[in-house]
Amino acid sequence: MQANKRYGLLLSSLILITVIYNGYKWAHQYEADHFANDEYKNADRTKHTALEMVPKQAVQNLLSYSEQDYYESNSEELVPSPTDRHASRTRIYKNRKCRMDTCFDLERCRRTGFKVYVYPDVGEKTSTNFQNILASLRASQYYTSDPEKACLFVPAYDTLDRDHLSADYIHNLGAKISRLKYWNNGKNHIIFNLYSGTWPEYLEDVGFNLGEAILAKASFGDNYYRHGFDISFPLIGKTHPHMQGTQGFLKANYFPPRRKYLLSFKGKRYTYGIGSSTRNALYHIHNGDDIIILTTCKHGKNWQSFSDQKCETDNEEYEKWDYQSLLHNSTFCMVPRGRRLGSFRFLESLQAACIPVVLANGWKLPFDEVIDWSKASLAWEERLLLQVPGILREVQDNRIMLLRQQSQFLWDKYFSSMDVIIRSTLEIIHDRVFPEQARPAFAWNSQPGALYFNSDTAPSSYPFYHGLLGVDAPMKFTAVIQATAPVTSSAAPIVKLLRNLVQSSSCNEIVVLWHCGKPPIPNDRWRVLVPQDGAHEIPIRVIDDQPKTMGRRFLPRQFTTDAILSLDDDVMLNSQEIDFAFDVWRSFPDRIVGFPARSHFWNSSKSKWVYTSKWSNSYSIVLTGAAFIHRYYLKLYSEWLPPSLRKTVDETSNCEDILMNMLVAHVTRLPPVKVTQKKQYKDTSASQPYVNHAGVVSRWSDPRHFAERQTCMQSFEAWFGYMPLISSETRFDPSLYKDNVSVTRKKYPKIEI
Repeated sequence: MQANKRYGLLLSSLILITVIYNGYKWAHQYEADHFANDEYKNADRTKHTALEMVPKQAVQNLLSYSEQDYYESNSEELVPSPTDRHASRTRIYKNRKCRMDTCFDLERCRRTGFKVYVYPDVGEKTSTNFQNILASLRASQYYTSDPEKACLFVPAYDTLDRDHLSADYIHNLGAKISRLKYWNNGKNHIIFNLYSGTWPEYLEDVGFNLGEAILAKASFGDNYYRHGFDISFPLIGKTHPHMQGTQGFLKANYFPPRRKYLLSFKGKRYTYGIGSSTRNALYHIHNGDDIIILTTCKHGKNWQSFSDQKCETDNEEYEKWDYQSLLHNSTFCMVPRGRRLGSFRFLESLQAACIPVVLANGWKLPFDEVIDWSKASLAWEERLLLQVPGILREVQDNRIMLLRQQSQFLWDKYFSSMDVIIRSTLEIIHDRVFPEQARPAFAWNSQPGALYFNSDTAPSSYPFYHGLLGVDAPMKFTAVIQATAPVTSSAAPIVKLLRNLVQSSSCNEIVVLWHCGKPPIPNDRWRVLVPQDGAHEIPIRVIDDQPKTMGRRFLPRQFTTDAILSLDDDVMLNSQEIDFAFDVWRSFPDRIVGFPARSHFWNSSKSKWVYTSKWSNSYSIVLTGAAFIHRYYLKLYSEWLPPSLRKTVDETSNCEDILMNMLVAHVTRLPPVKVTQKKQYKDTSASQPYVNHAGVVSRWSDPRHFAERQTCMQSFEAWFGYMPLISSETRFDPSLYKDNVSVTRKKYPKIEI
C-alpha cells in the first residue's frame, strides 16, 4: 500500500512538471504568435490571391547564384537545443514595437543633418560584399568621419552571414558590437544581413540582440518585418558588382513579347525540412513543352542519404538543360522560396527581363516600402500553384511588355550594383527622417528613379514628369554665355550673338559669365552695343565669375527659367535657329538639344572607347557650347558628380561637354538630340586654326585639346563603370527645310533656305 502511494506521488509529480514545462512553452509561443499575427494584420501587405496577382551587352556567362552551395556541410543534423531555440525566439520578438518615432533619435538627425558614420575597421574577417557596402557608404554624399555629427551609424563588423554553420560566421558578435562607443542599445544604428538563422528552423535571428537598431535584411518575412523601421534588403550573390554592374539584358521591345517558353525554373529541390513542400510540388506543372521545371536533389554532401524516388530522374533531366539559355528564352520565371523565403532567382530573373513569378508566402520583396512590385512581377499564393499555367496564358501581350520594361528599369536603377543598393537604402531612411522631403511614390517607380530626385525641388520642375503630371514644358529660356574673349568693338562675336538673342521670342533673360582676364564692360555699354525695343526688353546680367574655371558654366545659379541655353561667346546662331531649337527641346526637355555634334566608337584593336569629331551619320554628344539643357542637370553636375571629375574639367579647361553628355545619358539612358544648322556655323573640327574676331586663337585648334578629350572620356567611363553615351542617327529639321516652296510659307525662313 505504501509502495502504491509512493508510485502515485511520483507519477503525479512527473505529470505536474510536464504540465508546467509545456505550459510555459505554450504561453511563450502564444505570446509570440499573437504578436506576429497582430503585426501581420496591421501590415500594409500585398494580398496573395490569384485575381490580384495577375493584373547590357550580350549575355555573358550569367552566374547562377542559386546554383552555388553556400553551406556544404555534414553538420545539418546538428539540431539546436531547446535553450538555443528559446533564446532565438526571444531575440526575434524583443523590441518588436520599434518604430522611427520610438527607437530612433530623430532630433539628432534634424540637428546634425542626415550624415552616416562608419566605425573604423576592426580587423575581423570581412566578405567582399560587406567590404563593398562599407566602401559605398564611405563614398556616399551623406558620409561623415565625425561621429558627433552623424545621424546614422554602421558597425564595421561583417553581419551579412549569421548562419553559424557558415565559414563566414563571426562568433561572439553581440558582445563585440555592444562595446562600440556609440552603440546605445542600437539606437540610430543599421545592421545589414543576407542570411539569418540555421538548420532546421531557419528563424530570422541574427544571433545577437539588435536592441533598437534598424535591420536591413534579405528574405524578410512579413511576420518579423517592422513596418516603417526595418529595410527589406535584396538577396545578392557573393560576386555582385560593387559599382555599375551589367545592365538589364533587354535590348529591344520585340512584339509579340512572348518567348519560346512560357514559364521555367531550374534549381534545387529539398526532400525534407522547411521549404521542401513548395519545391517538391513544382513538378506538377512541368509539361516539357512550354513549361520547363527542372530540379535537382544533388546539393550538399549528404544528398544521397535524403534522396527520394524522383531524385534520379530529376537529376538526369536537370543536367540536360542550360540555365542561361533557359532564363533568357522564358517569358516568366518561377521564383519559389528556398530554405529561407528569399531566392537568388528573383534578381536573376529581373536582370534577364524574365518576369518573376514569386512563390513565397509572406516574403517582403526588396525595398517593398517604396517599390510597386506589381508593375514588374507576379506574387503567387503557394497553395494555388496548379493555377499558375492557366493564369499566365491569359496575361495580355501589352501587360507582358509593361512588366518586362519595368523589370529592366528597377534592375538598372536599384539593384545592378552594391553601390545603388546602398544609395537606395540610405534614401529610404532619409525620407523617413525628413518626411516633409520624402520622394513621391511615382519618383521611385518611374524614370529616371528616386536616386536622382532632389527633395528641395518640386516634382513639376523635373523634366521627366511633365507628361506624368500634365505639366507643360517651359515657354521661356535663359541664355547663359561663357565670355572668354574681351569685347573690343561692336563687331565682336558675343555682341552679334546678343543681338540675335534679344530678337528671340522665347528668351527671358541673358546671363553673361565673364571668364575673361580683363574687367567686364559696364552695363551701360552693353545697352549701347545691344539696343532693344523698350516694350520687350530682355535683361542682360553680367557676372564677373570667380574662379574663372570651365565647369562653373554649369553652376545652378538663380535662374528664372528651367530651360537653359548654354552658349560659347563665339557661336554664330541667328534668332530663328535659336527659336527652332527651343521648340524641339520643349518636346524633349529631359535631353540635351543642340547644334554641333560629336561621337564615340569602340576601337577593337586598342580595346577602348575613342572620341571623334569627324562628321558621320551618327552622333552621341551634342556640344554644350550651343545647346539647351534643363536646369535640373546643372544641379546634378554640381552636386551629384564627384569633385574629382569636376576637378579634371577645371584643370584641363576642357571636357565639360563630354561629362555633361555622359551624365544626362546615364540618368535617362537616351541619346541627345541634334537640330539642323547652317553650313557657315563654325566648324570646330576644321584642320585650320580658328581665330575669332578679337584675334584670339580658339582652344579647339590647340593640338593638346583632342588628346585631353580622349583622356577625359576614358577617365569618366571608369567612374561610371560603363560607357553611358548612346548613339543616334536622328536630326530635327524645320518642316519645309530645303523644300522648293515660297519663302513666305516657311516658319523659319532664315534656316529653310
